[in-house]
Amino acid sequence: MTDRPEFNHKKERHGVIGPFSGRQLVFAFAAVIALAIILVGVTTPLGTTATGPGTVDPRATAYLLSSPPPIGLKVGATAPEFAVAGDDGSSYQLNDLDGNPIRLADLKGKAVWVNFWTTWCPPCQSEVPILRDLATRYKDRGLEVVAISVQETSPADVKAYATRYQLPYTIGFDGSGKIFHAYKAYGLPTQVFIDPNGVIRSIVGAPLDEAGATAQIEAILPKS
Repeated sequence: MTDRPEFNHKKERHGVIGPFSGRQLVFAFAAVIALAIILVGVTTPLGTTATGPGTVDPRATAYLLSSPPPIGLKVGATAPEFAVAGDDGSSYQLNDLDGNPIRLADLKGKAVWVNFWTTWCPPCQSEVPILRDLATRYKDRGLEVVAISVQETSPADVKAYATRYQLPYTIGFDGSGKIFHAYKAYGLPTQVFIDPNGVIRSIVGAPLDEAGATAQIEAILPKS
């Protein structure tokens, strides 16, 4: 014997469209409009100061950590070194996950892609496969990727992430965020593309898709 629906003696309501009332349709329409507005806001990139090829991934936007600084880095300027002098005479040096110093001066003659990121940042996570693939593809053509992890708990945590996803490029640990601020960054990810002479050629304050990242890399590779 099959189950049968229970009797319901409530008077059937007739809606404007099928079983839906006019009020329900209005609420549904308003929800759709609100969702569309949210999606537009979430997927609109922050923009770029790049003067070269198009770069920004239209599907994602940067994660903001602070307000934009009044004066940022300029395209055409010499890129800051990965060290910051303190007011007390001390110095802060960017190190890799094994504690070895990373110096921009040691990378002269190479194209350098600096990527400020964190392991917990969704747009950064979406970009990691692109960095991994392009770092390998362009390694023999003079590209050095330096991904700078900002304000994370410990180098060990970041190293575990890098090991899990087999990231082949240099990763610096900027626990204090001093290098992040020295580069006038305020969102994650932030990209800085530096030519073989140490000059900033492009700054992108948003995630990159593969085509955009490839175009940026091609524009700064050493001349063969």
